[in-house]
Amino acid sequence: MKIYLLALICFITSASEFAIVGVLDKIASSANISLSAAGQLITVFAIAGAIGVPIAIMAMGKMDRRKVLIISLALVVLGSIMMLVFSNYNLLLLSRIVLAIGAGVFNVTCLTVVTRLVAPERQAGAISTLTIGFNAALIIGLPLGRVVTAAYDWKGIFWGTGIFSLLAIFMVVLTIPSTKGEDVIPLSEQLALLKSPKILLTLGITFFWLTGYSVLYSYITPFITAVSPMGEQMMSMVLLGFGIATLIGNKLGGFLADRIGVSRSIVGSMVAQVIALVLISLIARSTVITIILLIIWAIASWTPGPIQQYNIISIAPEASGVMLSLNNSILQLAFAAGAAIGGGAVESSSILTLSWTGAVIVAIAIFIASASFNLRSSSSNILVTK
Repeated sequence: MKIYLLALICFITSASEFAIVGVLDKIASSANISLSAAGQLITVFAIAGAIGVPIAIMAMGKMDRRKVLIISLALVVLGSIMMLVFSNYNLLLLSRIVLAIGAGVFNVTCLTVVTRLVAPERQAGAISTLTIGFNAALIIGLPLGRVVTAAYDWKGIFWGTGIFSLLAIFMVVLTIPSTKGEDVIPLSEQLALLKSPKILLTLGITFFWLTGYSVLYSYITPFITAVSPMGEQMMSMVLLGFGIATLIGNKLGGFLADRIGVSRSIVGSMVAQVIALVLISLIARSTVITIILLIIWAIASWTPGPIQQYNIISIAPEASGVMLSLNNSILQLAFAAGAAIGGGAVESSSILTLSWTGAVIVAIAIFIASASFNLRSSSSNILVTK
């Protein structure tokens, strides 16, 4: 029950990142800012998650884990209040930084806590259950944010996040036992892994793949409106279908990796992603075609997800924890870069250029993936020869 509680709270905290993606147009209108400026609320959140969270984790490394959970949830509550109270754009950016650090520290700390709540043979299952919370926020957060905004205005999202996070503090106090902190690997030792070309290329796959995805994802609602205008109810249904498609992509990734291998699965799914992005710009002129192409794109975009996680671990199994931590930071930086690039494209050109821009960036990821797998293959051949 404690594991499921933490998974539920992870969903609540993670929703603060993804729920605003579907309502950027509403936030821009309410705050009297441009669409690209509203998109930087996503960029700032992701950068804070990539840089601020590892620093905060190290600073609180030896602190009682329950206390860290409580502090991080208090930051989510504070950040939610700031989003509700502030109307100044710079202060809204500050609110997003507070939310990002609070949510990120909570989610990372939960991974440590759950391994201490169950027997060693059940730890993998407990971590899998915990990640459901993050994945659910990614899948449901976008359409949920749209539905809440339609009913209560976009600030209703942060009323919900703040209230539920406040309740979560009491639940953590009542149900989660105190556990000692642990020594944290210094950031310098983590960054030293980036000196390896194989590791750098492997992390490069994550960066360019997700940057290409984030370019369009960050502005998905105004993009759909520009390509094929539709009503609020239809928009919510399309976004929900989009979220379900990402889940299908995740499941498909594991299936393909077992059948055709890691390298073919990753490269093949990214090729499909590029094709879908190009077709969205070329032929998406009706609601039906737009929905079909967006679903294909969502499936293709998230097929590499679980495969890349395995790929990351396999490249340095002796430092799997550090590699996953670095990959998470790269993931957040990719979302930040994609939102920033997408904002620049919207500001300087037409919003319809987003899919072309995303296609070009994912194409770069394909070349990096090919180079990465070729390098690893060459290294293996050298070892076998020796």
